[in-house]
Amino acid sequence: MPKLTKRIVDAAEARDQPYFLWCSDLPGFGVRVFPSGKRVYYADYRPKGGGSRKRMSLGQHGKLTTEEARRQAVITLGSVLQGEDPAEDRATRRKSITVKELCERYLNAADKGHVLGKGDRPKKASTIDSDRSRIRAQVVPLLGTKRVMDLTRTDITRFMRDIAEGKAAKVEKTEKKRGKSIVRGGTGAARRTVGMLGGVLAFAVAEGIIATNPVHGVKRTADGKRRARLVPETYRRLGKTLALYAEARTMERAVEAVWLLLLTGCRSSEITALRWSEVDLPGQALRLHDSKEGASVRPLGKAAVEVLQAIERKDSATYVLPGRGEGTHYGGLPGAWRRIAKHAGLTGITPHTLRHSFASTAGDLGMSKPTVEALLGHAGSSVTDDYMHILDAVLVAAADKVTEAIRGYMTTDAPGGADAST
Repeated sequence: MPKLTKRIVDAAEARDQPYFLWCSDLPGFGVRVFPSGKRVYYADYRPKGGGSRKRMSLGQHGKLTTEEARRQAVITLGSVLQGEDPAEDRATRRKSITVKELCERYLNAADKGHVLGKGDRPKKASTIDSDRSRIRAQVVPLLGTKRVMDLTRTDITRFMRDIAEGKAAKVEKTEKKRGKSIVRGGTGAARRTVGMLGGVLAFAVAEGIIATNPVHGVKRTADGKRRARLVPETYRRLGKTLALYAEARTMERAVEAVWLLLLTGCRSSEITALRWSEVDLPGQALRLHDSKEGASVRPLGKAAVEVLQAIERKDSATYVLPGRGEGTHYGGLPGAWRRIAKHAGLTGITPHTLRHSFASTAGDLGMSKPTVEALLGHAGSSVTDDYMHILDAVLVAAADKVTEAIRGYMTTDAPGGADAST
């Protein structure tokens, strides 16, 4: 039984039945010669904990050199001395699910309400749809075939970098006629997708698929952008534009929606889908049944109350801003906002910027972080948790102060200041 070398393996003759040549220099290392002439390297061992002998293939001669196979055998047999069972580990790995399969399990569980989000409540349908979109567009193309148990922090970091560099960016067709969906790259998309993937892998930990979450400890890159906000000068430009549209009686729903966004700090979806049943004018509050944080109460300043009072309400109306179809709410804000922002000369400003600007204005007025969070209805704020029926007079007064300041910026000529990206 000589030491296995390339010369000996090449010279081994095929027989009617497969047979082994074992290496005298490394016990347990051998090559199997098949009748077809194919030669496959093996590691033969008995698990340290006992049991029958096992043989694990290392690779085919030609694809591996004899010395490469020897090195693999050394590693494999060495792991046996450490108490491991490499053949069992390989079988487990082959049976382990892929990232794509995990995502399918996660979405199925989320659809059934078994995945909890903020406040330990089942994830909302809109959030699940967003997760499904990111999984389809970015996670599956870049990580889908990888085994979940093999994922490392290095893989997550590379995944984040690939999204930032636009490797998954593309234009997809949608079910809508002539519809297109643009999958974008960039650092913002990378941060959001990695955050979502962290939730999917947390589900894997809870299900016992993996022991630890590889997203934990991964440093997410900053997007390098300053957060946009409106300042007195840009508030004023927007105010003049809204006044022109109001005077011309065009895009009336859009004008009302923008004013409400400006004076409440609400999210776009909370305003466009706002129901009259959620409006408490005597109590100066919006009592939202199902916001991003679940049920939420938002204090209203007098300026916001006046905008709501000025909106024409039909007896049968469900929504504050009704849509064109019966029983629908207004859905034209994205397109209308682009026209309004262009007319006002606002670059890089979105409807969500109005929410951030509301918070920034409150901060400019010296309000504390907990007060600002309560005005915005952030999860864990005192309004959300403790004031579902009665609002603290201090918060209503704070809302009055913020909305009066914003309305003043909108309707009064202000001295020049920083631009909209400040």
